[in-house]
Amino acid sequence: MGIRCHFPIRNRWLIFTNISGGPSNMERLVEDLSSISARIRVRIIKAVYQAGKGHLGGSLSIVELLAAVYFGGIFDLDQEAADVKHRDIFLLSKGHAGVALYATLAEAGLLDEIELGRLNKGFLLAEHPDANIPGVNFVSGSLGHGLSVGAGMALGHRLDSTDQKVIVLMGDGECYEGSVWEAAQFAAHEELSSLCAIVDRNRLITHGPTEEINRFSDMKSRWKSFGWRTVEIDAHNLQQILSALRTFSNLKSGPPTVLVANSYKGHGVSFMSGEASWHHGSLTADEFSLAIAEVTGVASE
Repeated sequence: MGIRCHFPIRNRWLIFTNISGGPSNMERLVEDLSSISARIRVRIIKAVYQAGKGHLGGSLSIVELLAAVYFGGIFDLDQEAADVKHRDIFLLSKGHAGVALYATLAEAGLLDEIELGRLNKGFLLAEHPDANIPGVNFVSGSLGHGLSVGAGMALGHRLDSTDQKVIVLMGDGECYEGSVWEAAQFAAHEELSSLCAIVDRNRLITHGPTEEINRFSDMKSRWKSFGWRTVEIDAHNLQQILSALRTFSNLKSGPPTVLVANSYKGHGVSFMSGEASWHHGSLTADEFSLAIAEVTGVASE
């Protein structure tokens, strides 16, 4: 039985047959997703460079997560599907990483590439996602709200007797917000098994390391104490991400799932990786060329 990704990629449908049937299929999928991740990174870097500034660090840290969610063949995120009651939902709660979502939607063919070059210039795309943008389900930017919205959607789907999945991607700094833990307690109490939170655990916020500013210590244990099914993964290891998402997608009952995704802010670009200073910033021409060269493996001329 084939598993289908419901997005046209470069005018073709990406279909993986019997993904779980053998290592060769998984290797092929990971290879394809790695290529997709590289293209998404290029779009992010180009868009921010052309805009003059933007949230680079926290956008680059979630690229593999987005690639797996959108193109891993696990979820049905077809925004043009007539039967919306069976469409899965993705919410980007850490809205400052909106450019990463835009780059992913462009890869999926839902967003015109020209819009990326007009980021923050008074056209369709602003720094934070807006529901008027094709493929965006949730207005975000003010942190701490995505999980509440996702929990409400998951409960609504249960009441409607649909089997939709809801995936909410959050930042670890976002978990300073009390509303996150109110939603976490509610979702666990209701046993919303169709809800998956992904925490981008890059351990950095605007002002520095999370553990120096207001420590979380063991993020996994914290979520587990709220009654969630907790899984810790490498946010840049596509095989780990796919395995965790596939397991979640097969759940029919029990508590909600959280993936604590250990990542590096600015991943993919050496001079940005693990640097809080690249939470938001601008690129010089030389930095832009170096970043593109590192992501693509091709030196700029």
